[in-house]
Amino acid sequence: MESSLYILVPLSVALVFVIAWLFWWSVRSGQFDDMEGPAFRVLMDDDSPPMPPEEPSRTREEK
Repeated sequence: MESSLYILVPLSVALVFVIAWLFWWSVRSGQFDDMEGPAFRVLMDDDSPPMPPEEPSRTREEK
């Protein structure tokens, strides 16, 4: 039982350092710069195709 602690404690400390380094890297590389922009872009995204232009209405003489 005690021998497993000799493996688990250094492993957990190493894992904490790896997670801290990944978080530091993500903050420095700008991953958290704009948290609201993508949410607004999803709401403003227009996936519908554009409407075709309407034909001008004809008068009786043109028919």
